[in-house]
Amino acid sequence: MLKQPPLVREGDLSLMVDLYELAMAQAYWAEGMDDTAVFSLFFRALPDNRNFVLACGQRSVVSIIESLRFTDEHIERLASLDRFRPEFLDWLRGFRFSGSVYAVPEGTPLFPQEPLLEIEGPIAEVQLLESLVMNYVHLESVLASKAVRLTFAAQGRPVVDFGLRRTHGLDAAHRAVRAYRLAGLTGTSNILAGLDFNMPVYGTMAHSFVQACKDEQAAFRVYADLYPGTTLLVDTYDTRTAVRAIIAWLKSNPEVSIGGIRLDSGDLAAEATDCRTMLDEAGLTDIKIMASGGLDEYGIAELLSSAAPIDGFGVGSAIGVSNDAPALELAFKLTEYGSLPRMKNSPGKQSFPGPKQIYRRLGPDGEIVQDVVSGRDEVYDGTPLLKPVMKQGRIIEGAIEPLDDQVRNASEAIASLPERFRSLAPISKVPVEISDFLKALQRDTLEKIRSA
Repeated sequence: MLKQPPLVREGDLSLMVDLYELAMAQAYWAEGMDDTAVFSLFFRALPDNRNFVLACGQRSVVSIIESLRFTDEHIERLASLDRFRPEFLDWLRGFRFSGSVYAVPEGTPLFPQEPLLEIEGPIAEVQLLESLVMNYVHLESVLASKAVRLTFAAQGRPVVDFGLRRTHGLDAAHRAVRAYRLAGLTGTSNILAGLDFNMPVYGTMAHSFVQACKDEQAAFRVYADLYPGTTLLVDTYDTRTAVRAIIAWLKSNPEVSIGGIRLDSGDLAAEATDCRTMLDEAGLTDIKIMASGGLDEYGIAELLSSAAPIDGFGVGSAIGVSNDAPALELAFKLTEYGSLPRMKNSPGKQSFPGPKQIYRRLGPDGEIVQDVVSGRDEVYDGTPLLKPVMKQGRIIEGAIEPLDDQVRNASEAIASLPERFRSLAPISKVPVEISDFLKALQRDTLEKIRSA
């Protein structure tokens, strides 16, 4: 039986490529095609129910690019495929990415045709990065784009990630928390990821603990003794009965500290209203009400529109799989090779050639007025978003900020979105203009292709 590692080992990431990337790399090598290429990572259209994409992962992935190596074990395994020449495998053995990476800041809201990153280097080297980079950036951008909508719906109330158990894979569940933090979530139930990404960890209890104890109040007493200020799960049997019992218990034991109750099923709005009334009438106005159980941004928005007195939300499956928009059609396309513009012209998938820049112009109120996607060497009013983070295969010192700084900058970038982009309803137009230079370059390149 083959030994199955529980997770992909970091040292094996160089083999996380689609076969065609290695096949093309060998063809480039065999033909002596080693000129500089520019590849751009972007999306042509927004997913349904998204007004922007919160770009995440495009800068953190460069640490993986910098450390990619093909070990002797990797070479042996590739040789077993009987597809690659020994001389090419020797080339892989010496592989070190030698190019450059330009990327927008982590947590930047982006629109169609705007590059999340551009990678420049010898064409075979860049081609080998395609699937790895796309997978890495896709996951975090999709989940961050879902998470930020939850924060909009919650209107300033805390939202906590409960998605670990249903996220598609442990690696995804771990890296998701980094994306959630950049998107503005308050905390996570995921201990490892919370510790790794310096995000507060939260959790209450499961119904199984209540069921295992001799009665509901016994379960509550254990938790209150072990965890002062705890939140109690009150819907295992009957929510209102549980809350009445908690009120009586707290009145007779004023030294007991309870921070909140959690509702996980039923008519959350009605139950929250009744529980709030009971708690307030008992003078327990400081006890918060948290809701969970199949929530997403639409459920949260509906609860708050009905004036449900809920102080915070836990979201699981909907966030862990981005249930309404689980995929972003990222494209990683060659835009320049050998200093000549390159483009794709397939129906519905036409691309703009040449290396690029994004200029973002804000109004006096600090909100986005317009983005211009331009050639890299053009200059427009506004802030250029694509910045070099790697040169000659090495991360530029200071180019990648600590995560805490990235979170603060992401919060400011999200705050620059006009109100219409924060709506859960889709908008019809995005504020993106393609420069005249790029339009002309696309037209001229297409004419040369057709006349060749």
